[in-house]
Amino acid sequence: MTSRRRYTDMLLAALATIFLAKDAAGGNAEMPPLQLEAKIPLGDVHGRIDHMAVDLARHRLFVAALGNDSLVVIDLASKRFDRLIGDLPKPQGVGFDPATDMLYVANGGDGSVRLFNDGELSPVGQIELGSDADNVRIDSKAGQVFVGYGDGALAIIDSPTHSTIAAVPLEAHPESFQLDRDTARIFVNVPNAGTIDVIDRVSRRRVASWPVERGSANFAMVLDQTRQNLLVAFRRSAELGVFSSGDGTHTGTVPTCGDVDDLFFDSKRDRIYISCGERFIDVLAPDGNSYRQTARLTTAVGARTSLFVPELDRLLLAVPARGETPAAIWIFRPSS
Repeated sequence: MTSRRRYTDMLLAALATIFLAKDAAGGNAEMPPLQLEAKIPLGDVHGRIDHMAVDLARHRLFVAALGNDSLVVIDLASKRFDRLIGDLPKPQGVGFDPATDMLYVANGGDGSVRLFNDGELSPVGQIELGSDADNVRIDSKAGQVFVGYGDGALAIIDSPTHSTIAAVPLEAHPESFQLDRDTARIFVNVPNAGTIDVIDRVSRRRVASWPVERGSANFAMVLDQTRQNLLVAFRRSAELGVFSSGDGTHTGTVPTCGDVDDLFFDSKRDRIYISCGERFIDVLAPDGNSYRQTARLTTAVGARTSLFVPELDRLLLAVPARGETPAAIWIFRPSS
C-alpha cells in the first residue's frame, strides 16, 4: 500500500470517528425548541424577581424586582439595562396599557398600585387596594385594568379615570388569572381555597368555583383558546392540570418541572412554555385531548418567572442573582 493510500485511509477513519462521536453526543439531534439568544444583566438587583410587562412601541421591558423593592427598566432594542425605579414596596405585578400610555405596578408591601407615565416614567398617581396587590391584567379595548389583591378580591379599575369600579370578592388571595377573549369570563387561581374561580365581567360577580382535587398550589395558568382548555400548573405535585374552560371538567394531567411560576401558550407553533424555579423550562405540545412534554431545557436555579411576547416572538426569563453571578434577563428565540 502506498503512503498516499495509507494517509487517505487514516484520514477517512478519523473523520468517521468524529462523526460517530457527534451522533452519540447528539450532534445531529433536532434543533431545540428554544435557543438562548442573549443575556441582559439587571445591574445591582438582588432577591426574588416577580412578573414582567413590555411596552412594544418603546422597546421597554419592565421587571418587578420584588426582593429589591424596585422596578427594572430594560431597553430591548439595545439589549441593555436602562434604569431602576426604586422605593416600591415589594412590587409583584406589572401591566402596561398602550391606549393610555400608562404603566401599572402592583405592590405586595402596602397593597398600592403605582401609576407611571411611560413616556418619562414619572409617577402620576396611586390606587390604594389595601394589601398584597399582585397580578395585573390589562384590557385596553374595554378600558379596564384587573388586579388581584388582599385576602381575596379582584379589583376592576377604569383605565381612563384610574378609579376602582368594582372589587369582586374571592375566598382567598388570587394568583394567576386569565381573561377569556371569547367570552366575558375571567378564570382565577385561588390556591389557598383549592379552587379555580370564574368571574363574569358584565355582572362583576363570581359565577362558579371549581375545586381542584388532584393537586395543590395552583399558581400559574393559561388558556388554550383553540381547544377550549384551561391549563393550570400545580406546585404540589409538580404537574399540569387540563380543564375544560366550559364547565371545569378535569380532562388530563401532565408531569412538569417543579416550582412553576409562569405558563404561556405559543399559538404560532402550538406549544406551551413552562418556567420553573427548579432550573428548567418545559416545552409541551398537544397530544390528542391532552399534552405531552417534547423538551426540557436547563436554565438556572430560581428562574421561575417568564414572559412570552408573541409580537417579538421571544420568551423572556428572569434569572435572579446567585453568588457572584448578577441577575439577568435571558432571551430565548423559539425555533420553527
